[in-house]
Formats: sequence, structure tokens, C-alpha cells
Amino acid sequence: MQLDITGHHVEVTEPLRDYVISKLEKIERHFDLVSNVHCILTVEKLRHKAEATVSVNGAKIYADATEEGMYAAIDGLADKLERRVRKHKEKLVDHRARDSDKRKIG
Repeated sequence: MQLDITGHHVEVTEPLRDYVISKLEKIERHFDLVSNVHCILTVEKLRHKAEATVSVNGAKIYADATEEGMYAAIDGLADKLERRVRKHKEKLVDHRARDSDKRKIG
């Protein structure tokens, strides 16, 4: 998985980069076909925003989160991405194929 982290009006320090990497690695546990993740961290006055686009097998999944702190925004972003990647993975599974196997046996 290739991970690009960009900062708008914020310097992406090493601890911040490590935190983003540790949170977004959880996505790869759910879905092996993640090829690229582009994360943008933005600060506008008192709003901290984290947004990411995940490229998976033939699709792009986008999520963003806005909080008062950057670490909280990254946590919210990771939770949203995790849910959306799991939902995308479930859409790819053909549920009818399993049902037809059960009919043949029974």
C-alpha cells in the first residue's frame, strides 16, 4: 500500500505521519486490494480536517472528518474509511453463489 500524506497550512511532523500510518494500516487488514491512499490534513482557523481517498480494486473510496483537534480528526477519518471499505468488500462478495452450493448438498 502506497500512502501519500499532504498538509495544507500545517506541517506534517514525524509523529503526525506515524499516527496517520498506524491508523490507516487497519484498512489493509480488512481489504487486501488497497493500492493507494492519499491523505490530506488541513487546518483552517480552529477547524482541523483530515480527508483521504483510498484506491481499491477498481474503485475509489473517499472520506473526511472535521474536529477541533487533528488527532481526533484522524481517528474519525480512520473509522469512516474502515466502515466504507468493509461495505465495499461486502458488495463484491456474491452471496447467491454460497446459497446455490447449499441447495446442491441439501
